[in-house]
Parts: sequence; structure tokens; C-alpha cells
Amino acid sequence: MKLFKLLFAVAAVTMLFSGCKNTEEIAYIKDAQRDSAFTLKGQFSGGIQANDLLSIYVESETPEATIQFNQETNKIAVMNGAVMNPGNSVVSGYLVNHDGDIIFPVLGKIHVLGLTHNELASLIEKLIIKEGHITDPVVTVKLMNFKVCVLGDVARPGQLVVAGERLTIFEALSMVGDLTIYGQRHNVTIIREENGLRTISEVDLSSKSIFDSPYYYLHQNDVVYVEPNMRKKKNAERDPMTLSYISSAVSIVSVLSSVFYYYILSRYYMR
Repeated sequence: MKLFKLLFAVAAVTMLFSGCKNTEEIAYIKDAQRDSAFTLKGQFSGGIQANDLLSIYVESETPEATIQFNQETNKIAVMNGAVMNPGNSVVSGYLVNHDGDIIFPVLGKIHVLGLTHNELASLIEKLIIKEGHITDPVVTVKLMNFKVCVLGDVARPGQLVVAGERLTIFEALSMVGDLTIYGQRHNVTIIREENGLRTISEVDLSSKSIFDSPYYYLHQNDVVYVEPNMRKKKNAERDPMTLSYISSAVSIVSVLSSVFYYYILSRYYMR
């Protein structure tokens, strides 16, 4: 009986420490002090890229003067490389071509690659004033097809199409149902393509350093990959039938252990 109690105690302590380790592995920003403040250093826009679909709207105190600039945006679809929505209707807007240009009404070709939306709005305003069309234009530029892709050990991997331009990595992961219990928090891979360059980097979701990372804010067309932990990798390498046999064996051992436990208890109380 003493031997049984000792084995039971050892098993309980082992399970306790195992549980603590698993909890530690799945925690986010575990080293960040609570009730603290951090300055955000990342930028949530990497500038306009090829294949961006832009909405550009011109306003003025004389609305009739802006019609020539807004007709194309509001009524006429992009003809070269038009974007289709799920309902198969053409989405209007200005699609940035592979050279980084758009064709804007009256003003013609404008090179927009790498500009922020505010910089493009300011450029169009200056061009309109310079050419004498409107003296007080106010231009608004928005991205219409912001999307990122989340793959790997998450609940619902897939592509996310987001309204607006601001999306943090935590927001993206929450939209796909968070990481699974097997997803590694310490080395999440971000693949980014901007200005003709492809960068591959890793971020640690368990550390507060994520807030200082240029990948905290996701950019247009980013790919987020969550790698499985070693336990899942090892399981994947085994024969599925072997795992089934092991599972069955564990179940049988568990049943036998329970029977043995109740047998010992009955013998103890019958004394």
C-alpha cells in the first residue's frame, strides 16, 4: 500500500510540473510588466505597392468642379486588371500596375509606388492646383483590398481581407481562431514583399519585444506562418497506425490501473 501511495504521489507531482511547462509555453508576452506603457515603433503602412486597389475621392467647396475627377472612381470600373468581388461584379477603384502607376482622370499617369496614402493625396492636390482645375481640393486615398494570409498551426488558416489598413499580428491571429495548442509562440514566421524585396523574419509572441518589431503591424500581402512544436512534428513522423496502437495501449493500461486501484482499496477497507 505504501508503494502504491508513493507511485501515486510521484505521478501527481510529474503531472503538476508538466502542466506548468505547457502553460508557460502557450503564454503571450509573458515578460511584459502589467499596468505598463510602451511606445509603438512600428508603422502599419509600408507604402503603396503594385496590385493595390485604391479609392481616391476629391472634394471641394465647389462640388461641380470635382465631378471630372470623381466620375471614374464612382462609376467606371478599372479596365486593366479589373478586380472581381465574390458576386462577380467589377469593383471600381484605381489598380496600381506592375510599374507602380495609376491613370487618374484629367491628370493622367501618376507614379504612386512607395508613397503613403497621405503623400499621394497631397501630390494629387498639388497637381490639381498647379494645373488650375481647383483652388481648394481635398483628396482622400484609401486601400480597398488589404489582405494577409495566416497559415500553419492555427484554428482556421486562410486569407484575411480587412477593411482599412491597420492590423496587428494579434488581431490577425484572433481572426483565425488563435494558435492551436501545438503552435509555437516563440518563432512565428512573417514573409513580407515590398518594393521588390522579399523578407523572411521571425517574431516571438511570448515576449514584449513584439511591440518593437516592424512586423507587429502587418502590411499588405504579408504571410504569417505558425510552425508546429516538436511534439507534433514527432507525431507526424510516426506511422498513424502506431499512434493508434499506442493510444489503445494507454487506454488499456489506464483501465487496468483503475481496476487495480479499486482492488487495493477494497482489500484495505475489508481488513
